[in-house]
Amino acid sequence: MFKILIIEDDETLLREVKERLMQWSFEVSGISQFDRVMEEFAAFRPDLVVIDIQLPKFDGFHWCRQIRAHSHVPIIFLSSRDHPADIVMSMQLGADDYVQKPFHIEVLIAKIQAILRRVYAYGSEQAVLKTWCGATVDLQRNTVENQQGCIELSKNEIFILKLLIEQKNQIVSREHLIKSLWDDERFVSDNTLTVNVNRLRKKLAEIGLGDSIETKVGQGYIALEKDALL
Repeated sequence: MFKILIIEDDETLLREVKERLMQWSFEVSGISQFDRVMEEFAAFRPDLVVIDIQLPKFDGFHWCRQIRAHSHVPIIFLSSRDHPADIVMSMQLGADDYVQKPFHIEVLIAKIQAILRRVYAYGSEQAVLKTWCGATVDLQRNTVENQQGCIELSKNEIFILKLLIEQKNQIVSREHLIKSLWDDERFVSDNTLTVNVNRLRKKLAEIGLGDSIETKVGQGYIALEKDALL
C-alpha cells in the first residue's frame, strides 16, 4: 500500500482528497502541526507528498527544499496561484508535477497514480545502465557517476535520462517524453518538460557531460554516446 502525505491547511479540501485517495487503497496522512512538518514527514515515511504552496508558518517551497535535502520522494505542488514563475520554481526545486486550484480530484489521483507507476516500477528493470559516455547510470540510486564525480538526479531527471539513453544517438520527441512521464499530456505544460531537461543538463555539466544531451529544435532531444561527443 502506497503512503501519501498531504501538506494542506484547507481542512475541507484535505478531507475530500484524503477520503478519495483512501477509496483507492492509499494510506493517507495530513500534516497536523505546520511547525513540525519534517518531523511528521520522517515519522510517516511517505511514498509521495502533495504540498500546497500557501501554508502557515512557511510556504510549500520551503518545505520542498527541506524534503529534497533528505529525500527524492515524488512531490506534487498544489496552488491557487497561476503565475508561471510558481510553476518554474516548483520544477527547479525538484517537484514532479504542479496542479492548479481549483481542480478535479480525479485529475490529482490520475497524476499520483502515474507518478507512482513511473517511480516505483524500476524494481523489475535492470538496476544499472553502464558505459554511457563513460559514465555509470544507476536507476536505483538515481545517480550518474564518472571519473569527474557523482551527481544525484530527481525521479523525473533520471527517468528522462533513461528514456534518452534507451534510444541514444536518436531523436526522442518531446511528445514521447511527455507521454512517458505523465501518461496524459493534457495535464502537463510543455514548459514543465523544458525545465526538467534544462535542470538535468545543468547537473550533467558538473561531471563534464553538459553537451551529452542535444536539443533538436522543433523535434526533441538526443542523448549522444561517447563516440559522438569526440
